[in-house]
Amino acid sequence: MSRIAVVLFNLGGPDSLDAVEPFLRNLFRDPAIIRAPALVRHLIGHRIARRRGPEARDIYRTIGGRSPLLGGTEAQAAALGRALEDLGEVEVAIAMRYWHPMSEAAARKIAAFRPDRIVLLPLYPQFSTTTTASSLAAWRSAAGAVGIAAPTHAVCCYPRAEGLVAAHAALIEPLLAAAAEAGEPRLLFSAHGLPKRVVARGDPYQWQVEETARRIVAGLGREALDWAVCYQSKVGPLAWLEPSIAEEIERAGRDRVPVVVVPVAFVSEHSETLVELDVTYRDHARAVGVPAYHRVPALGTHPSFISALADLSRGAFTASSVSGLDSGEGGRLCPGVHRCCPLAAQ
Repeated sequence: MSRIAVVLFNLGGPDSLDAVEPFLRNLFRDPAIIRAPALVRHLIGHRIARRRGPEARDIYRTIGGRSPLLGGTEAQAAALGRALEDLGEVEVAIAMRYWHPMSEAAARKIAAFRPDRIVLLPLYPQFSTTTTASSLAAWRSAAGAVGIAAPTHAVCCYPRAEGLVAAHAALIEPLLAAAAEAGEPRLLFSAHGLPKRVVARGDPYQWQVEETARRIVAGLGREALDWAVCYQSKVGPLAWLEPSIAEEIERAGRDRVPVVVVPVAFVSEHSETLVELDVTYRDHARAVGVPAYHRVPALGTHPSFISALADLSRGAFTASSVSGLDSGEGGRLCPGVHRCCPLAAQ
């Protein structure tokens, strides 16, 4: 019987209020986030964590004193393991990037399991150098340190996977109907933002987010649907991707149209959905005259999404090449201008 391992990558979140500042330090010391020499990066990370710590603790205090991200990811891992049982003995490990369990713990777990094959599967549907690339680099270091040598296949992205799109559409439909009671709704696809200079260097994230949104709109099959892509969670003084969700909410207020907000790049509930979208921007919508505000749940363990993850895993396990990287569609997705695409050389 085959021994199959899947490593799920996610951001991670503090598991207590005391963990908030260490979590932020880990985040802002990552060279994929702060592109500076190590000493400078560590000083910047420490300063940002100290400055943002009190506000971040207040945010986590409102949702129970900890991030719900690990629990949600554990539920996804369990559901994926059940979906892959027919492949043999399956171990699904979680590798968080900035808080426990991180890649080192996941690598020890996988090494003890002694798998025949491994698939690396990010819970970031859209690739970015700041998320997936950083997680894969951390995994390679951790796996090398414990001597993992099993054939490994990584999925870099899946922005238009059929199950991903179907899950979003299924969750959006009832809220579009509810919002229509207040007028013709506008669908806002909200993704975590990035500094514009990251995208200018060739990062394909923005293009992939827009591609996901286009596929979902097509899957909804509604003619003349009013929709837009926007971005949230800006940090620091740099110019970030636009429009912001605040700007789109203000436009909806001027137009007096209800909004349905979709967390298009988040597959699990966490502070940026439960606080930023559910509280901060709901209050903002009310203040600027939006007649109704509805937020679509994150995908979580929606059966269509878990089916997508299972299909991506099966594709990796049955690939003709036992080591490598692909998009889940058998080749490069991103237009050539996106030179940071991990498949740029293929």
